[in-house]
Amino acid sequence: MSEGEDALLVFRSVYIDPLEVNGAQTALRELVDRARMLQRAFEGLHAEILERFDTPERSAFAFRLSGLHVGRLMTPLGDVAPTGQTLDVLGMDIFEIRQGRVFAVWAVADYLGLLMRAKAVNLANA
Repeated sequence: MSEGEDALLVFRSVYIDPLEVNGAQTALRELVDRARMLQRAFEGLHAEILERFDTPERSAFAFRLSGLHVGRLMTPLGDVAPTGQTLDVLGMDIFEIRQGRVFAVWAVADYLGLLMRAKAVNLANA
């Protein structure tokens, strides 16, 4: 079994496939691909949970992802070439849970702040 197939099996133990991400049906492979992209973009990728709340049907958390930016980072606002800088992004996710697995995710992330710290965006001249 390939590394990608192994990752997909692990993700399927936590998520249904497909699942809803911000209201859109999304193949689980897209989440695996996104995780791989982040692993390639950041050396020493670290997730810090800042706050977390759980109920039987939902898990919500605020987090910070950080690492040394060594590879191409794809964001909703555009791609960022490696900067060699330590960068971080703040985000919040809400997981909706049924029968022990995540069936929907609502997610937001401060990509604008990340792009400003990477000097990929300068709002002072806007």
